[in-house]
Amino acid sequence: MPKLPPVKKPALPPGRRPGKPGPPKARIDRKAFASDQDVRWCPGCGDYAILASVQRLMPQLEVKRENVVFISGIGCSSRFPYYMNTYGMHSIHGRAPTMATGLKASRPDLDVWVVTGDGDALSIGGNHLIHVLRRNVNLQILLFNNQIYGLTKGQYSPTSEIGKVTKSSPFGSIAPPFNPLSLALGASASFVARTADRDTKHLIQILRRAHTHRGSAFIEIYQNCNIYNDGAFFEFTEKATKADRTIYLEHGKPMLFAKGTKGVRLDGFKPIVFDLDAGHFSVEDAIVYDENSLELSGIVSRMSQRPDMPCPFGVLFSEERPTYEQLLQEQIATVTAKRGPGDLDTLLHAADTWTIS
Repeated sequence: MPKLPPVKKPALPPGRRPGKPGPPKARIDRKAFASDQDVRWCPGCGDYAILASVQRLMPQLEVKRENVVFISGIGCSSRFPYYMNTYGMHSIHGRAPTMATGLKASRPDLDVWVVTGDGDALSIGGNHLIHVLRRNVNLQILLFNNQIYGLTKGQYSPTSEIGKVTKSSPFGSIAPPFNPLSLALGASASFVARTADRDTKHLIQILRRAHTHRGSAFIEIYQNCNIYNDGAFFEFTEKATKADRTIYLEHGKPMLFAKGTKGVRLDGFKPIVFDLDAGHFSVEDAIVYDENSLELSGIVSRMSQRPDMPCPFGVLFSEERPTYEQLLQEQIATVTAKRGPGDLDTLLHAADTWTIS
């Protein structure tokens, strides 16, 4: 039998010895998404918790940092892009949704986040917010709601309650507040949710859900301003009152709260709280939540305006429909196939031009 030549073993990379594992892969963690900028919010501000939660979430999304963009307007929350080690833009007051729409339309491959506040988004930026939602641009909008203008030192905001005494309402605000969730639903947002800065576990869950959604994801985040509006949401976040004042929505599950001792049922179109221990109603009488129901989400979104009702947290509404940039790219491809590539110079010198002497 002929003798076979010896089998050559593949050469090991430099620095490797037989039986030794290769060098470990670089671990991407929260620190990789933290910039080198000093975080400059007031000590104790709820923005710190939101920033930390977003930075913890980003590595789990497995999106390259060079494909992530944070865009903000003006306000305390709008310093966010400085603190993320990604691309970003600190834009002008209320116009972050417009900037983000333009970016997403031209670069649909990017992962775009909008960070805004109740003043930035719902006052000067209200018009821009409703249109980015109705268009269903595929991005995440984080609205930090502290019910006050913090950056400009404590004026009442579009979400401040009636009677709020501030520097700009010394005898109490007489304007009824916006309900951000109802506004988003009315603007045809395809994903609407609420969470809070102090419930970081729930916050990260909601952010992850929003990121997996294709379309405009609107998340209202109750955020404490400990300088100008301290404790505005403590009844929903502190241990002594949280169970009785909050209800966490879960798709396909009954609406129960207070550690399962209370529920919410419908009397026509009006939600009513009932006590299970009283014996008049049972779990079967509670609303089984359906996050795909626009009608039910509209009813539940207004529960937070009633002091006799628990405040809803979680995903209120979610539906899948084509995104704005998807439809735009399809339209461009269709027109280009029929007419050929466009010519900007021809467009500028087309009909409806005038020569002024």
